[in-house]
Amino acid sequence: MLTNVHIIYKIIFLCGAGFLSAFVDAIAGGGGLISVPAYFAIGFPPHFTLGTNKFSATCSSLTSTISFSKSGKVDRDILKILLPFTFLGAITGVVTVLLLDSSVLKPIVLILLLGVGVYSFFSKTIGIEDNFIGVDKKMLIIGSIFSFFMGFYDGFFGPGAGSFMIFGLIKIFGFDFVRASGNAKAMNLTSNFASLLTFAINRKIYYLMGIPMALFMIIGAYLGSKLAIKEGAKFIKPIFVTMSLLVAFKMLYELF
Repeated sequence: MLTNVHIIYKIIFLCGAGFLSAFVDAIAGGGGLISVPAYFAIGFPPHFTLGTNKFSATCSSLTSTISFSKSGKVDRDILKILLPFTFLGAITGVVTVLLLDSSVLKPIVLILLLGVGVYSFFSKTIGIEDNFIGVDKKMLIIGSIFSFFMGFYDGFFGPGAGSFMIFGLIKIFGFDFVRASGNAKAMNLTSNFASLLTFAINRKIYYLMGIPMALFMIIGAYLGSKLAIKEGAKFIKPIFVTMSLLVAFKMLYELF
């Protein structure tokens, strides 16, 4: 009986963390800052943490992507070229993380996240206006390479992936934060799904905890994406900067 009570408490804790994680992630990325430590807090081993988190995160990413897509903030013609590269990158990343220690990336990712956060904070214009005027061959090539590496990173390590995707899409295609968030959610969904398949094949998902957390992440993602679409780029930017820097500072703390 005591064991069952403990399981219920753990599920309630994960559901609360999952809701908050998905709500924030739908707006500006960085939800893994909340969900991954939540799994660790209840005693999940690393590979089961990554696998179960991918299961619940895939459900929330799907919800966010649908919301952004219905509002016209997802560019299907661009994504049909980029997403296969994201998918391949994610599978490669998960296969690699099952063989190697993902902590080797921490110093590099830390520097990049700090750079993204600080640059976005001091730039008054980045992502505020939608400067997208179309695509050319160069954009698509750069975007495809970027998509592969983002998929690989999300499958291999993950923290800050949403922030990197949003920032990269703004710089490559000239999107504002709302449009970049919508397209980043579609990329994130693709990398999460590819990673999920790989973790599932390797039996690294604990569904007893993952399913209820996924349900609350769906609710959080729906509400977060609706708020982001309604309030616009000026609302998203400060949250984006905050989450980027929080993930960086968390990694800095763990590093030292």
